[in-house]
Amino acid sequence: MTVGSSSLLQQTTELLQELVRNAAVNEGTPESGHEHRQVRTLQRFFEGSGLDPVVVEPHPGRQSLIVRIEGTDPSAPSLALVGHTDVVPVEPAGWERDPFAAEIVDGVLWGRGAIDMLNLTAAYAVVTRAVALGAPGTARFRPRGDLVFAAVADEENGSRFGVGWLTEHRPDLIDVDYVLTESGGAPAGPLPSIGVMVGEKGGAGRSLRVHGAPGHGSAPWGARNASVIAAEAVSRIARFRGPTVITPQWREYAGALGLDADTAAALVDPDRFFEALPATGGLQGFAHASTHTTISPNVVRAGEKINVIPGEATVQLDIRVLPGVGPDEVEGYLREALGDLIEHIEIEGDWFGESSLSPTSTALFDVLRGAVRRAYPRAELLPMLGIGGTDGRFFRRRGIPAYGFGVLSETWDYGKFRTLFHGNNERIDLESLRLTVEALDQVVREFLGGDASGERRLASITEESS
Repeated sequence: MTVGSSSLLQQTTELLQELVRNAAVNEGTPESGHEHRQVRTLQRFFEGSGLDPVVVEPHPGRQSLIVRIEGTDPSAPSLALVGHTDVVPVEPAGWERDPFAAEIVDGVLWGRGAIDMLNLTAAYAVVTRAVALGAPGTARFRPRGDLVFAAVADEENGSRFGVGWLTEHRPDLIDVDYVLTESGGAPAGPLPSIGVMVGEKGGAGRSLRVHGAPGHGSAPWGARNASVIAAEAVSRIARFRGPTVITPQWREYAGALGLDADTAAALVDPDRFFEALPATGGLQGFAHASTHTTISPNVVRAGEKINVIPGEATVQLDIRVLPGVGPDEVEGYLREALGDLIEHIEIEGDWFGESSLSPTSTALFDVLRGAVRRAYPRAELLPMLGIGGTDGRFFRRRGIPAYGFGVLSETWDYGKFRTLFHGNNERIDLESLRLTVEALDQVVREFLGGDASGERRLASITEESS
């Protein structure tokens, strides 16, 4: 692939296909991930560009690749494009197509990682290489500020071997003023408004240790079966609502949906929120998570032998906290949900990761707005609070604005977008790849400054792709 022989879209598509086929599946163990496959692919991609990628390997096979294009003005703001290269496991029986074949059917590319987030990682690499090489027939673009491309490992399991490790051991490699990363781009409402993740909820994973009394499985009546107590605990947690909190981001998102006035008002009224929730359709899970600290009982273990009543059980909880919620509130929510069962249960764990939020009154946010309006002339940016976790939190917690940004086609909404994250039949349409890579190219060239060749080149690429 060369810049002169193919468009940004073609390069992004071909690179994405190879990244999907590498099957860098992160199962949550140090031995999984295999991100070294992705690094080899990216090293080949950058050959001949004049760039010298740095590769780090905190654990065998868990590699990340970082490229820095130095700007001409040390005082100019710098920008990092941070994409992870690992993907989550699949359940093949739920897929209509081979999840690692990266087939293109009717303008749609299928595969694990196509939307989370190998699409963006590929686009970031393509834009970075294009900046380094320049476009045929134009003067080379020389950014005033540094451009960093980081293809990182282990995002799907907490980033211990990825950005977390880099933050602790090699912060110089990712030292920037601004960051773009995943989870943005889905249209919402009639304008449309284009979602930009300006922050995300925090986390407070906990475990419940349930105490019963062992006994013989032939006489269950009156027994203190830890499995039964755990099942009731799970049911109570699932029914627990907790306080409804209308964040500024949810208020803006609800207003952009184009619903009737009464429904829109109810969605931002804590007392009426649940009566209006069904009107959000496929967005119900996102709407609820945007307004509540959520507790999801995801792993339950009890018993070892079929004829032995278990005396102990454990329940692992995925807890995501809204801004302003601290460890004491988490403890309080659990005790309220469990009620009198608490006498049989110990709450274990004290880890707490606070929520993170970036300001929208920045020069980069304004540049993102301009890039979106090239695709959707009437579009507004829609600041969103992410309900999951991304590598953006490591930067925000250091005071560095980080935005989840992309531009998806009108075939998408956020409900569909979220469903494919970690779900079956993950895929992305080529039109969304085109919109995203061209928007990123514009953002990089405008935000980092430089000569005017970038604008001429973007116009040429747009004509070539249309």
